[in-house]
Amino acid sequence: MIPAGSVPSAAVIVVGIGADGWDGIPEVSRTALREAEVLLGGLRQLDLLPTECAGKRITWPSPLRPALPGLLAEHATRRIAVLASGDPMFYGIGRALTEVVGAVRVLPHPSSVSYACARLGWPLEDVEVVTLVGRPTARLAASLHEGGRILVLSADAATPGEVAALLRDRGFGPSRMRVLEQLGGARERTTAPNAADDWREESGDPLNIVAIECRRAPGALRLGAVPGLPDEAYEHDGQLTKRHIRAATLGVLAPAPGELLWDIGGGSGSIAIEWMRAHPSCRAVTVERDPVRAERISHNADQLGVPTLHVVTGPAPAVLAALPPPAAVFIGGGLTAPGLLDACWAALPVGGRLVANTVTLESEALLTDAYRRFGGELVKLAVAHAVPVGGFTGWRQAMPVTQWAVQKTLSTGADR
Repeated sequence: MIPAGSVPSAAVIVVGIGADGWDGIPEVSRTALREAEVLLGGLRQLDLLPTECAGKRITWPSPLRPALPGLLAEHATRRIAVLASGDPMFYGIGRALTEVVGAVRVLPHPSSVSYACARLGWPLEDVEVVTLVGRPTARLAASLHEGGRILVLSADAATPGEVAALLRDRGFGPSRMRVLEQLGGARERTTAPNAADDWREESGDPLNIVAIECRRAPGALRLGAVPGLPDEAYEHDGQLTKRHIRAATLGVLAPAPGELLWDIGGGSGSIAIEWMRAHPSCRAVTVERDPVRAERISHNADQLGVPTLHVVTGPAPAVLAALPPPAAVFIGGGLTAPGLLDACWAALPVGGRLVANTVTLESEALLTDAYRRFGGELVKLAVAHAVPVGGFTGWRQAMPVTQWAVQKTLSTGADR
């Protein structure tokens, strides 16, 4: 944040403007723009202003975020108006400004999402919004569920075609797509491409939003919204926390919005991936020493809609010192590596959780000792599957998993 006094927050006004331009904003917004000595915004927004807005016009530099503090400080003694598309506080510049300056005055305009819901007759509270502005298209995959309604904030004219391709690839080709362009403006139009076709249209308007009514193709794998995705959802070489154990593990890890997980011994990445699918703001780092497995983890993360999963290739605990502090740690492999368990415990803040799974007696002994030292919960998880036995059916027992789960408190910060 800029030092106090460098940019008086009362002097920064953020004005939302839509495709309808000057005619579509209220008089209070017009007055703010007329009185501004400096007008900041994208070229498209600045071009919507009439000549009566006489302030100095400055287009955003690229990249914007690193330059923002200096740009605002340079004009700290002047009245600044910042132009934003639609509602500045909804995936707009308003967030960055409040983080740099503090409180600012915001004069919003209806967002493109509000316009889209009005045109489609969709209740806004029932719609999931996914932005692909400056983000990979693959992140949309985490939101695909039968019957869901999604509004995608497009990066440019190519985004609808990229969305259609992803829908086909992830088994949602039958979904209904509509592309709404220049919402609220004189050039507003809606097109309805078919996601099932090889749709490569890029001649549309770059100012667009994509509406999706999700329909899963017959036979496509069903991926639910809770932990415990089918094992078939992952590419793996056998190093996979199986579905029922995975669901139980995520249950005790208890992901919450914004939290960071360390997934040690990533294997196929399933724990980290489903941690991130729990909420869009959940973050994870997975540590895997095998480069082939590390590459496979990245592929699985991309396929399942969490392409921002950070994969670190290297041995633990050696690579842990360079990682940001976690809210939770999962150890799925490498428990016998000298110092690993203690390094993970030391990295946890008070309130952090640690969960470790193992199937070997050697690692189980380590978990039993940790349970003695730090408390928590030590459980044995066993799963059996019904399989044919001649002309009958019997149970086949999977290897039992020993799980230690503990939350760090002031009283567990050291050996008891």
